[in-house]
Amino acid sequence: MTTNYLELFDAAADADKFPLVKKWMHDEPLPFFKQLREERPVLVTPECTLLALFTDVRDALQMPTIFTNALYKPKMGVTDTEPGYLMAHDDDALHYREKSIMQGMLNREDIPRIRKLIRDSSKKILDDADGEIEIVNEYCRMVPAILVQEYFGLDGISRKKLLKWSYWNQYNTFHNQPFDLNSKERFDEIVDIHAQCSKELVDYVTVLMIRKILTVQIKDRLLGRAVQVLNIFRAIAKKPAYEFKDDIVKRMLRSSFAPQVDFPLTRIGTNAGGLLIGAVETTSQAVAQVINFFIERPELFEQAKAASLDSNTDKIDAMVWEALRFVPISPYLFRQTSMDYTIAKGTDRETKIPSGTNVLTLTQSAMFDDYSYENPEEFNANRNWYHNFNYGFASHDCVGKYIGMAMIPEMVKQVLMRKDIQSASEMDYKDGPFPEDYKLKWK
Repeated sequence: MTTNYLELFDAAADADKFPLVKKWMHDEPLPFFKQLREERPVLVTPECTLLALFTDVRDALQMPTIFTNALYKPKMGVTDTEPGYLMAHDDDALHYREKSIMQGMLNREDIPRIRKLIRDSSKKILDDADGEIEIVNEYCRMVPAILVQEYFGLDGISRKKLLKWSYWNQYNTFHNQPFDLNSKERFDEIVDIHAQCSKELVDYVTVLMIRKILTVQIKDRLLGRAVQVLNIFRAIAKKPAYEFKDDIVKRMLRSSFAPQVDFPLTRIGTNAGGLLIGAVETTSQAVAQVINFFIERPELFEQAKAASLDSNTDKIDAMVWEALRFVPISPYLFRQTSMDYTIAKGTDRETKIPSGTNVLTLTQSAMFDDYSYENPEEFNANRNWYHNFNYGFASHDCVGKYIGMAMIPEMVKQVLMRKDIQSASEMDYKDGPFPEDYKLKWK
C-alpha cells in the first residue's frame, strides 16, 4: 500500500510535521520525494522549506548570496575578527580567491598519482585483513586518512587523531543544525566536543606549518644545488630526475603570493585544516554505502564485480556515481535565505520564501526528477554527470571533487575485486549520521 505522505503531513500537529518529514527523508526518501515532486514540490514546514524539483534546486544553489551558507559560519570559525574557512563565505572575495588557489594546488594532473596511492593503500589493508574486515573503521576511514597524510601533507600525527578531528567537524557542521532535531543537551555536547577538536587541530596545524617551513626554506635551499648536479648525471644516464617530496602543504609553502593576493601563512594553515575536514568522513560514508548498495542487489552486484575486474576504470566509476544517486551521503544541501525570495515565480508552485528561512534543497530528489534524467528510478550507469549533485553545485561545489571522483570508485573497486566478497553483518549507524560498523568477508 502506498503511503500518502502529504495527507499525513497535513493532518499532523505543527510540532510533529517536520519530525515526520525528517523520518521519511531518512527511511523512505525516494517515494516521499516522488510525491513531493508530483504534488507539492515546495513544502513549507515550521522548521524549514524544502525544494524538490531539479529546476528549483538548481535555481537556489546558483544564487549563493540569497540562498547562503550562513548556517556554516558558527561551525567554521567565522567571527567578527576571524574569517574562518572559505566554505562559510558566499561569493565574496575570500571565497573566490581561496577556492581558486586551492583548486590550482589540487592539480587535476595529480589524479593518476592519487589513484595509485589509493589503489596501493587499499590493496595492502585488504591483503593484511586476511579475508575478514570491519570495513568502516579499518578501511573506509583509514584509506582517506592515508591520503590526508601522504598527499595533503598533514603528517607527523596519529591517524586516530585525524579521524577524530574530521568526525566531529563533520558532525557539528552538517548534522547539528536546527533541523537535525538534536536535543539541547546533545546539541551542546557536540558543539563542545567540536570546539575541543578544533583547538587541537589549530595547535597541530601551527606546529605543522613551522616544521614544513623549515623543510621548504632550509632543506630545499641547501639541497637545491646538489640536486641540480645530481639531475645532470641522471639525465646523462637517462634516468628520471630527482624531485623533492611533494605534498599540498609544501606546495602551498613553496608558492609565492604577492601581498595583494592576501593569502598569508595563516590562510595556508586554515586551508590545510580544511583538506582534512572535507576528505575523510564524506569518503568513508560514500564508500560504505555504495558497497552495501551493490551487495544488497545481486544483479547489480555481479555487474559491479565484473566492472571492478576490468582494467578500464570508467565502468566501475560510472556505476559508483549512479549508485550514489540512490544512496548519497545526504539527501539535501541546506541553505539560509538572506532576503525574501519567490521561488518558481510565474508557475503554479510559486512560493515566497521569507528572509532568514532555512531551506533544504533536496538534491537527491533533483537527481530523480524527470527533468534531469530519463527513467530516473532505473539504475543506469550511462547518465549525464552534469545533473549529478553528489559533489554540490555551482560556486559551492566541492574543492576536491576530482580527487573524490578517483578515490571513492577505486576504494569500492578494490573491495569488489575480492573473491566471493559478501556481508558478514548489517551496516550499523549506531543511531548516528555515519556508518559505524559493517563487516565483510571473502575467500
